[in-house]
Amino acid sequence: MKVEFAPLNIPLARRLQTAAVLQWVLSFLLLGKDPAGSRALKTQARRRGAGGLRLLPRGQSLSRDVLRSSSPSRVCVGVIVILIVYNYWFLYVPYMTWLYFDWSTPEQGGRRSNWVRSWTVWRYFKDYFPIHLIKTCNLDPTHNYIFGFHPHGVLVAGAFGNFCTNYSDFEELFPGFTAYLHVLPFWFRCPLFREYLMTSGSVSVSKKSVSHVLSKEGGGNISVIVLGGAEESLDAHPGKFTLFIRQRKGFVKIALTHGASLVPVFSFGENELFKQVNNPEGSWLRTVQEKLQKIMGFALPLFHARGIFQYNFGLMPYRKPIHTVVGRPIPVHQTLDPSAEQIEALHQTYLEELRELFEAHKREYGVPEHETLIFK
Repeated sequence: MKVEFAPLNIPLARRLQTAAVLQWVLSFLLLGKDPAGSRALKTQARRRGAGGLRLLPRGQSLSRDVLRSSSPSRVCVGVIVILIVYNYWFLYVPYMTWLYFDWSTPEQGGRRSNWVRSWTVWRYFKDYFPIHLIKTCNLDPTHNYIFGFHPHGVLVAGAFGNFCTNYSDFEELFPGFTAYLHVLPFWFRCPLFREYLMTSGSVSVSKKSVSHVLSKEGGGNISVIVLGGAEESLDAHPGKFTLFIRQRKGFVKIALTHGASLVPVFSFGENELFKQVNNPEGSWLRTVQEKLQKIMGFALPLFHARGIFQYNFGLMPYRKPIHTVVGRPIPVHQTLDPSAEQIEALHQTYLEELRELFEAHKREYGVPEHETLIFK
């Protein structure tokens, strides 16, 4: 195979874009994988049926989560262990004390930093693909909303670029709103990394966290949930649109409980950023991936794209445009104790609106006419 190297006369701006995306990719590959999933939502739906909403198994601890994770995701814990072993008590004691009192912050709105969200690196990150946010309907800033983000893709670049940095058009398109990207509770059990993650505006996807956002008085709050989660990332192949959504109903119940309108969001181009090793259902690879996912709690897609200095192989995403289209809101009447029938009816309405959003915009963003959404 002939390797195609990047030319030496590439403009500085493009090199900076590559560096910006590299640090973002490494932050998750070295510290973990699948930052924005809804495995917790799936867990509650499976354990309690359509009416349940417990998002994390009781008794799950920091040590258990870390042991279930991949080896690289223990980097931050390893730093703490090194400080303890070498008796740097003046560093780890204050931090561990802080961690004890700050443990619940990811479920109480987090701790976003406009300074971090405004780092120039995120502008280069956005321009690498580039990432675009498109509004199709005005939203009422006196109400709270749940944005259902699709598809998961491999690393959810569209969700991060649009809702976790100050360089998207979010503030211009949705004035008076604050968006919270909900991610797996595990990442807030990783010392040090949790602090970095919260600065972006990310919060836990636990029931308590989502309820906290949607219960804020005055409205203007948006819970962004990547509904497909870990399972969906295994089907994130270019040109494919398979969504794990049929059994994801916890978000519907919490919307009914709080009277929060549901808004389908589809990110065209999300699945084009990486290629995956072919893993059809029933294949030995898919079987292994699914078993590992059940053990570790997150998926391990075997993905590849381009490199830093060449275009043939590597873990850098391709430069493919991402167009994140925000659909029209589905009005939800507050029902404190919704029945299974009410949840099912609203869930079906959401699926219909999501499909309509995809069909209305697919041609504009290069999706062939014959392609359609597949709900699993």
